[in-house]
Amino acid sequence: MKTMIARITMIALLLSLAVYPGSALQNRPAAPADGFITGTVQGASGPEAGVWVIAETDDTLTKFAKIVVTDDQGRFALPQLPAANYRVWVRGYGLVDSMPVQARPGAANLALRATAARTPQEAAKVYPGDSWLALLEPPARNMFPGTGAQGNGMGLNMRSQDHWINSLKADCNFCHQLGNQLTRSVDHVLKAKPELKTHAEAWEWRLGTGVRGTNMYTVLNNQGKDPALKVYADWSERIARGEVPPAPPRPRGIERNVVVTLWDVGDDHSFMHDEISTDRHRPTVNANGPIYAVSAGHGQLVVLDPVENSTFSLDIPTRSPRAQVPSRFPAPNRPSLHFGDQHLWANPPFNPADPHNPMLDSKGRVWMTSKIRPNQNAPWCSDPANKFASWFPLTGSGRQASFYDPRTQTFTLVDTCYATHHLQFDNDANETVYFNELSGPIFGWVDTKVYDETKNEQQANGWCGQVLDTNGDGVVTKPWNTLAPGQESVLYASDTIGVSAGAPPGSAAAFDPKLDTIVRFNMYSVIPSPVDDSVWGVTERYPGFLIRLQRGNNPPSSCKTQIFRVPEPGFDPRGVDIDTNGVVWTALAGSSHLASFDVRKCRDLNGPAKADGSQCREGWTLYQTAGPKLKGTNVPADFHYYNWVDQHNISGLGVNTPIANGSNSDALLALNPQTRQWTTLRVPYPMGFYSRGLDGRIDDPNAGWKGRALYANYGTHFVWHIEGGKGTKGKIVKFQIRPDPLAR
Repeated sequence: MKTMIARITMIALLLSLAVYPGSALQNRPAAPADGFITGTVQGASGPEAGVWVIAETDDTLTKFAKIVVTDDQGRFALPQLPAANYRVWVRGYGLVDSMPVQARPGAANLALRATAARTPQEAAKVYPGDSWLALLEPPARNMFPGTGAQGNGMGLNMRSQDHWINSLKADCNFCHQLGNQLTRSVDHVLKAKPELKTHAEAWEWRLGTGVRGTNMYTVLNNQGKDPALKVYADWSERIARGEVPPAPPRPRGIERNVVVTLWDVGDDHSFMHDEISTDRHRPTVNANGPIYAVSAGHGQLVVLDPVENSTFSLDIPTRSPRAQVPSRFPAPNRPSLHFGDQHLWANPPFNPADPHNPMLDSKGRVWMTSKIRPNQNAPWCSDPANKFASWFPLTGSGRQASFYDPRTQTFTLVDTCYATHHLQFDNDANETVYFNELSGPIFGWVDTKVYDETKNEQQANGWCGQVLDTNGDGVVTKPWNTLAPGQESVLYASDTIGVSAGAPPGSAAAFDPKLDTIVRFNMYSVIPSPVDDSVWGVTERYPGFLIRLQRGNNPPSSCKTQIFRVPEPGFDPRGVDIDTNGVVWTALAGSSHLASFDVRKCRDLNGPAKADGSQCREGWTLYQTAGPKLKGTNVPADFHYYNWVDQHNISGLGVNTPIANGSNSDALLALNPQTRQWTTLRVPYPMGFYSRGLDGRIDDPNAGWKGRALYANYGTHFVWHIEGGKGTKGKIVKFQIRPDPLAR
């Protein structure tokens, strides 16, 4: 129960924020909590090594938890605790959760008792989602390629078993964690719908329910409805009969040095896509300041103060009246099993700004991709007087941009002609911010210096199409939709090599070596290189491609593109980041690899670009993650929504350490490329840590591990999938790696 002092403090804080939201939180001196609790964990056979000790409290202004791991003698130290009453308990593989004991900071030699699980089923309740998903058995390889409902039942677009697995991950894991307690069981479906008698019937119903029901049912049909239902039903039936996965390994080595801190943010149906804590090029920006997350479903900027342990949310404005700004979230196709016919992210009552991804600039402003108006573009986006529009006119965009300045507590809306999805700042003097367009073959940018000086969106905006110089003449072809009829000079190659099939009316239908290629890729992510003028992105067009974009000295006519096909056995790149040497890293979400691409190794970049992406196979290195594999396959069950490179050694694992989001394994996965060894930064509570990204900040470069941390958030569409169920809130998560498990 909160103390009277905590109540008074919270009221005072909320009143101040109502007038000055965020104004006192930017770059203020650190005042970290320094309380600690120490003790030991004993089991029936002696000390319990490599188990988690969890301290949780509701006394702070928002719910707070700290998690550490015991050393080889079962000892633990919970550091940096604010003054509060804590429930302290033990969770570990092979155990059942211990009964919580009450403690306050300053408690020493706290004795906790661990109890061994009596059955494999009891022990497996705390295994991460990928352990359970590994029990799923995809359709056999001889079921492919799919020949449709009148043939083998597999979807006509399903080319191979890997392609089917790619659909499972790219289309299902895209929204939520697979293998968690809710997804691996249909008990709640059968209870809610007693007329459904089999697991297959339950799966068919659940895949059409709720705000994402239409999307899920489309995936089911694309996979091949009947064979896919058989796979899912077989999975949940075997689990219902008592099948369990092998136990994951307990934390060991440096994994026992990890300290995890969690705060509640948002509400029980916030869809918070991602968070940001600092400027990636200057990681001391916003030191000790707020962590910012974007709630796509509610159109809000969610703010966490990690010093005061408090949180609030701000509505992101739109330029047009809200009722005129369309929402991308459809009404439920079938009633949700959790919220009925309630449209969780409807417009109205919720704000349609739909922010997707936040980033901080050097001034501490929070830039976001967000929707500010209806889809129809301003006239200047297709006006031939604008050189970019003359080259590639754009008539509509689904999302634009905005930024929030904590110093003035104001939002600024920035229109763009291209649709925005992710954004990243370059390290150039003008602090150019690049965007990828998920819905088309465009990459765009805003020159923030020009915008700050002129406030002119048209002057600050630029964009290019993706054009391959396939004839090698050094001149790229003007996009087909800007040419007069009969003048088209575009090669549209077969979809099997990754370039869209089907030429526009009047264009060349057959290969002509004199023509360049316009690649009709939807680019999922974007990252500028710190060492040259390249901007990189990825596309999930199976099996996936890395895209290199260069503006040249006179964009858009000087813009050119190169594509590099993901080599076997990899598929489905989603995230992209880059190290200080210009080596690009991409998380292969489908095949569960972290892949690097070093353009310096390429031997065939000069001359004609290859439209099939086969250039520079030698530039790739693939590192498969170490988790359990889907039954009967060589593909791990984990899913890597995104990845990040620790350019500044914030984690303490080394400069340029690449880290993948273990979105199915409740973890962040750090790779040592020299040893090919993985370090798992696990979040054991609450289960369901589904992260879409991460970043890192240095609050005090002289404070060792206490002055730096990585940050991520629970980014699932459906926060009621998290342990605790309906009513559970989203969370911001902080990771620190101390020199030993007892450092405090």
